[in-house]
Amino acid sequence: MTKSAKSPITTHILDINRGKPAVGVPVVLEQSAQGWKEIAKGVTDADGRVGNLLPPGSPIAEGTYRLTFETSAYFQKLGVRGFYPYVTIVFEIAEASEHYHVPLLLSAHGYSTYRGS
Repeated sequence: MTKSAKSPITTHILDINRGKPAVGVPVVLEQSAQGWKEIAKGVTDADGRVGNLLPPGSPIAEGTYRLTFETSAYFQKLGVRGFYPYVTIVFEIAEASEHYHVPLLLSAHGYSTYRGS
């Protein structure tokens, strides 16, 4: 898949307690521009991914962005009491021409993230 064939910012969630993708988690993408401005939202699919936050090939600007994952409803559906009702990841885009993949490794009592490919 070429860069122009997918959203310039993508994400996915892996539930590390279950060893499975986290399905049905609402995700909001915001950009910092004199406060936070929502620019996209989506819901994780059967593979735990949101690959269409922005239209394929959309231009993005350098700057600070944040992804917010609404995890409370996900854990409630599983009958699990989670510690984090949502997870927010703030990151910087330094090269607008690059693809940015921001995965979330999630459990009921912790999370981790990294810049993926």
